[in-house]
Amino acid sequence: MEDAFIRHIELLGYEKRFFPSQHYVYMFLVKWNDLSEKLIYRRFTEIYEFHKALKEMFPIESGDINMENRIIPHLPAPKWFDGQRSTQSRQGTLAEYCYTLVNLPHKISRCLHVVNFFKVRPDDTNPITDSQIKKPEVFLLPKDAKKNSADITGPIVLQTYRAIANYEKSSRSEMALQAGDMVDVVEKSESGWWFCQLKNKRGWVPATYLEPMDGPDESEEQEPNYAGEQYIVQKSYTAVEEDELTLKEGDTIEVIHKLLDGWWVIRKDETTGYYPSMYLQKAGEMNTSMKSELRNRSAPPRRSTIRNAKSIHKQGRKQISQETYRRNSKKYLQSRRNMKEKFQNKANVIIEKNEREENKPKAQPAVPPRPSKDLILNRCTESTRRKIL
Repeated sequence: MEDAFIRHIELLGYEKRFFPSQHYVYMFLVKWNDLSEKLIYRRFTEIYEFHKALKEMFPIESGDINMENRIIPHLPAPKWFDGQRSTQSRQGTLAEYCYTLVNLPHKISRCLHVVNFFKVRPDDTNPITDSQIKKPEVFLLPKDAKKNSADITGPIVLQTYRAIANYEKSSRSEMALQAGDMVDVVEKSESGWWFCQLKNKRGWVPATYLEPMDGPDESEEQEPNYAGEQYIVQKSYTAVEEDELTLKEGDTIEVIHKLLDGWWVIRKDETTGYYPSMYLQKAGEMNTSMKSELRNRSAPPRRSTIRNAKSIHKQGRKQISQETYRRNSKKYLQSRRNMKEKFQNKANVIIEKNEREENKPKAQPAVPPRPSKDLILNRCTESTRRKIL
């Protein structure tokens, strides 16, 4: 059996906790070689002690013998008192440290010291809290943030959603739900899988099993775009429901409506239907290992397939019928064809006009009359006059 090793470490942000006293912990999403994803929490002092021990284990690679041989990244020492400002400003450096660490030679990046430090601990899944103390404040790091501390978000209140039915997890990276459970959403993925936390549990949950507390969530979704965005099918899928499409890998389609549950409405020629977004890739985009791994997972369930779903809202989500999608799509395609024909006809008229102008015989210049002898004698020089006479 292959030894466990870390594929990727993503810094999500940090938490400000108030029990047993106020302190800060960084949130990491650790992705392992078995495709599992674990959320862990570490204080910076712990990370720095880990870093010092790693340098002692590999003195050559840490530059202790010759600085030119150093490949282990630098990490600033913790301050005497780590407040929120230092915790926040350190995030860019820490994210880069983790990225470099995982990409070091295997003898370092896959050693037991690294693997054991980033393994899930009991207090990661069951943090020590006190119900009388206020809830931890979460500060998330934007995905596109680098080292600019101004990009770091302020304290945010994670969105709370409610489970509309029981959900049994099918992998270790997922989280089981009971109808009525209230979860905080940490990350909303376009794939339709959302990363959530519930008390001491964390994991991926199908968005179809969740509903916001303040009403249907269609306001979060984009409007249909009948012009369509071109995507390439990266994984084949056979339709199960009547309103889904069967496509094979390599097919080119157009996405006309991106929905939160990860089932997008796509157009193939003049046919429309649902297709799992996690099996699509935008035309022109490069494929990544993370996208490839995501496609190995199963598509999230459709909301229409959930049994015993119970919503707390009187009015459900408004859904557009496939007939409406098809009608509006055909109308758009027809108008696009008409515009193309109109443009082509206009271009043909211009070409024909230019051709007629080119083929039209050009007017010849008039030949001036021959001057008379008297006029020549009158206008010529004295020398010419003597030669003529």
